[in-house]
Amino acid sequence: MRTALVTGITGQDGAYLAALLLEKGYRVVGMARRSASADMVSARLRWLGVLDRIELVDGDLLDLSSLIRIVNSVEPDEVYNLAAQSFVAASWQQPLLTGLATGIGAANLLEAVRIARPQARFYQASSSEMYGLIQEKVQSERTPFYPRSPYAVAKLYAHWMTVNYRESFGLHASSGILFNHESPLRGIEFVTRKVTDGVARIKLGLATQLPLGNLDATRDWGHARDYVEAMWLMLQQDVADDYVVATGRTTSIRELCRIAFSHAGLNYQDHVVTRSDLIRPAEVDVLLGDASKAKAKLGWQATTTLEVMIAEMVEADLARHRATARSAIA
Repeated sequence: MRTALVTGITGQDGAYLAALLLEKGYRVVGMARRSASADMVSARLRWLGVLDRIELVDGDLLDLSSLIRIVNSVEPDEVYNLAAQSFVAASWQQPLLTGLATGIGAANLLEAVRIARPQARFYQASSSEMYGLIQEKVQSERTPFYPRSPYAVAKLYAHWMTVNYRESFGLHASSGILFNHESPLRGIEFVTRKVTDGVARIKLGLATQLPLGNLDATRDWGHARDYVEAMWLMLQQDVADDYVVATGRTTSIRELCRIAFSHAGLNYQDHVVTRSDLIRPAEVDVLLGDASKAKAKLGWQATTTLEVMIAEMVEADLARHRATARSAIA
């Protein structure tokens, strides 16, 4: 039985990856920080029904000693680094923390693997935000990076450190340059989930308006369930490499709103209001990924359409709010 160590296992991607690895017969060990109650931390894993099938260990990307201890004791065959301060907007308010957790944290884990388990295969969660002020209309592995947020700068450091450890020390270390990927497990602070939760609240009479920032920014949105499969496939290759993971379709936040509100029988123009305080200091206007390398070498391509994903998210948020209302009445 192969063993996988997953940092960030309590997040959206970590939960879906844990479910995938369990299906494939892995022993799954997840690293988590003691930063919130156990109920809050494990909510996504519980939602997918995998909490009781994984092992959780205490650790922190900023504590190299804890990482070495964990890698020594777990003896993983594969290590997936999904942990980060991952909310772009917050990175302007917490740029140093973002640099430490998202950038230096990845380097710490690479160093722990190099010292304690150099034969393990390593995956780094890179981000399309690294492209920032895009240098090419469609972004591939060869497109130059131009990060536009502290988060993107930190991710770029982690990305190049992964390349460096691969080339300097011979680690089987790959990076997935993942474009935006969503699901019902997405954090409420992210725009897709903010929209679907807003739709649910308005549909159920709990709200009348949904405040948003720049409606004309466009993103390449896929489903996290599809994208974690690409992560796993990268670590099954004989040679480590970096891959763009994307759908090849870009959609504006305005169109995203139209799709989500329409699913609930509503017109987004009646409810969405724009607020200047929700606009980023430096906006990334367009992201559109070219995942042809992943298709050719990994045999991977996105299978869930944006419309299906948004419908799934709206239905999940409607169910959440209805359940909350029933609990309040009871």
